[in-house]
Amino acid sequence: MKKFSKSGKLKTKFYESEMKELFVELVKLQNWVKSEKLKVVVLFEGRDAAGKGAVIKKIAEPLNPRICRVVALGVPTEREKTQWYFQRYVPHLPAGGEIVLFDRSWYNRAGVEKVMGFCTEEEYWEFLRSCPSFERMLMRSGIIIIKYWFSVSEEEQEKRFRNRITDPTKRWKFSPMDTVSREKWVEYSKAKDEMFSYTDTKQTPWFVVESDDKKKAQLNCIRHLLSMIPYQDVELPNLELGPRPKQGGYVRPPISEQTFVPDCYIMTENERRKGEEEGDEVEVKKQNRREKDKQKEKKEKKEEEDQLKEKE
Repeated sequence: MKKFSKSGKLKTKFYESEMKELFVELVKLQNWVKSEKLKVVVLFEGRDAAGKGAVIKKIAEPLNPRICRVVALGVPTEREKTQWYFQRYVPHLPAGGEIVLFDRSWYNRAGVEKVMGFCTEEEYWEFLRSCPSFERMLMRSGIIIIKYWFSVSEEEQEKRFRNRITDPTKRWKFSPMDTVSREKWVEYSKAKDEMFSYTDTKQTPWFVVESDDKKKAQLNCIRHLLSMIPYQDVELPNLELGPRPKQGGYVRPPISEQTFVPDCYIMTENERRKGEEEGDEVEVKKQNRREKDKQKEKKEKKEEEDQLKEKE
């Protein structure tokens, strides 16, 4: 199977086959986390439109939402603004047997809040000093912390912003904050570098994901996540479905008494007939292909026999 298109991007068919395999491994990881009562926190940070949300969706897609939770906090309330900064995040930390994916996290203070002026200089520097201690405290309590920074180029971000504006299904993703972030590219770069200098520690390092190619970014990130937690395939109990029990003398109410959702996709007679004709055409093509394969095999076999005769 070819991996790359002419443009150098991953081909969709290859991407989907890889993702299917990774989904199986993610479920194995989930079962191991549940079995061993592990507590896993994964932080996703990066610039706007860097692809954090897409990879979070992919990770959570095959998993049990009772085990794997996504946390994306909104703007803090007036009460939360007066709390210890980390306090609003603590209730969302995992219990034993849980995975929590933070779509942005306490690192908001080192990024958005710093650049946009939503916190004071004193609050900002206090965060940088106390954050490594906070994370070490979480690790000592048995929480596994994995931090990802999604890196996107200025050109690719611009392309994605314009796509969000023109696509009605993505328009909600573009906010006034995104407009400002375009103007403060350098300020965000400086804030990210400062944040890394304080919080990229040996205990909780930052892992940078190159995300200009979304498909590659998702596959690379998920593969790396799987490598960060040693897990084993948990043996599940064998399940067998026996015969359904008989319902006895129970008589259900008439189906006409129920209110159904309208079926907007009823096949017409013409559509049904056309579908049958297309199905016949497909079957004919398959049959022709099988005949060609048989003829090819016969030809190759005859050539082999002729070669043997010549050697004799």
